[in-house]
Amino acid sequence: MSDIIRRDPRAEWIARNRLHPLHAVMQPAQASWMGPNGVLRKNMHGVGFIGPNGVKRIDRSGAQQGGATKRAVVVDVQLPLHRIATPAFYVAVVPDMVGGRLSSHDRDLLGLAHGLAGNEGAVLAVIFGEHKETAFDITGVDRLLILEGSAFSGYSPEQRVQGLRAVDNQFDPHHWLLPDSRNGGGELGRRFAASLGERPSTRVWQVAGEQCIGRAGAGAQDLLRPVSRLILAEAECAEPVSETRHEALPVELSTAVARSLPRIEDLGAVAVDPALIPMSEAEFIFSGGNGVKDWPLFHRTAVALGATEGASRVAVDDGFMMRDRQVGASGTWVTARVYVAVGISGAIQHLQGIGACDKVVAINLDPTCDMIKRADLSVIGESSSILEALMEAVDTYRNGAKRDAA
Repeated sequence: MSDIIRRDPRAEWIARNRLHPLHAVMQPAQASWMGPNGVLRKNMHGVGFIGPNGVKRIDRSGAQQGGATKRAVVVDVQLPLHRIATPAFYVAVVPDMVGGRLSSHDRDLLGLAHGLAGNEGAVLAVIFGEHKETAFDITGVDRLLILEGSAFSGYSPEQRVQGLRAVDNQFDPHHWLLPDSRNGGGELGRRFAASLGERPSTRVWQVAGEQCIGRAGAGAQDLLRPVSRLILAEAECAEPVSETRHEALPVELSTAVARSLPRIEDLGAVAVDPALIPMSEAEFIFSGGNGVKDWPLFHRTAVALGATEGASRVAVDDGFMMRDRQVGASGTWVTARVYVAVGISGAIQHLQGIGACDKVVAINLDPTCDMIKRADLSVIGESSSILEALMEAVDTYRNGAKRDAA
């Protein structure tokens, strides 16, 4: 057989003709590209193969054989340990910790801190109050400082600035990194900068060499300035740490934090409509899928429970819920404390989106579906009858509480 590479004029014509049904097939799959924020993105759909039944499969064992019936080998990969025994300097990070966990914005911030620290410095994470995060070691934290106490609970920006001042006096970090977000990091960073007398770099989306690149002109322009000591960074400012494991050694302050005279009184949380809470910030999500047959009953149950409504991709595609309510890898990644899945079988994209939820409750007819396997509590049965029984239980509980109060 000849080794001469020959052209296919018909294939070239199809590749140029965007109206041809096979045009998309002839286009080369782009493996990676540079995003609008300067972060390198990878095409997660470019891997895998088409199986004999026409369904795309991903063989994580590396065999990549469409017709072979080979069981994938699960290997526990041990990441290399990045250890800084005696740090030459520190890069301090104050994450938002929405819901007590590191958000994607916080992980981007830790990735930026790891780049600034290099191989000689250590990343110091400063956390206020209790948390539920267990992955500090794989997100780039070399030293972990937790400031506990009732003085830091609730909305206490003045006391938190005092705590950061104490950390600054003891560790003297080369850089302070805070998320420029509406979850508290933007306000706390500006208060802290005023307390230190520093001019912060705000809305930073990239640090290149000795310069910070920040947003300006309502996001339409870039502002370049030298790397300052205090940086307020936006989301996607850097790639999160994913290839190394860190010690996350706990450290403490040598002196107690001075109590500030409170000029702000925290009156507690304000009751809001659960439907107005963003999916990524909701603590209690009531999500429906293809197994929900009575959607008005589903909505009434969500209102009675005070939960934020979510949906699977099938329910959104069928028009039962809005697109911004879609949960999953192709929708919104959620970190709820309680996630109730009603009539959701549990596609891999949906399970990825709820991977960080604390407790998952599944209501489904199929006891062998993937959502039942993922759930901490499962209820097997028809969704409408279960939701009606749940509504009756809620009414009984609330009426009993009213009688006890009377």
